[in-house]
Amino acid sequence: MNFTEPRTFSVSGLNDLEEEEFVRLVGPVFEHSPWIAKMTWSKRPFARLDDLHHKLCDTVKKAGEESQLALLRAHPDLVGKLALAGQVTQESTNEQASAGLTRLSKTEVDLFQSNNAAYQKKFGFPFIICARLNKKESILKGFEVRLKNSREQEIKTALEEVFKIADLRLRDRITN
Repeated sequence: MNFTEPRTFSVSGLNDLEEEEFVRLVGPVFEHSPWIAKMTWSKRPFARLDDLHHKLCDTVKKAGEESQLALLRAHPDLVGKLALAGQVTQESTNEQASAGLTRLSKTEVDLFQSNNAAYQKKFGFPFIICARLNKKESILKGFEVRLKNSREQEIKTALEEVFKIADLRLRDRITN
């Protein structure tokens, strides 16, 4: 499944890019958060794709809770109003489609939206799960399990899911 631009950039090619072009290519792997790529650019050279991913994630881990929460809040709700209206990034649209979230009954849409509201009320940010690695049933089970977490546990879990999403998006854009 092609989620983004064709694989025309290698990691070694990224090492040679100016900051603006690097941010344009790598920035979208974190939903509406190009600041991560911008802050990671100076950590070049990247030895391999895994090294780039590790350094991007390290930037997030060291950014502090306020920036981490901004990253989490930049993600759309799964089957949320924006997704239903086609107003999320192409990556998010494709990822939700791969999990079967674009072929739901009205009852299922209502269930997702109810879970989104409960999660958002409890934690203050959207429920994030790597949709490409899940299907609707496991995502719904994820709501059930994760709504029992503490806020601290859930921030950690949500960031781990963001890192999975970023890894897959990187692999769509960049070759080793």
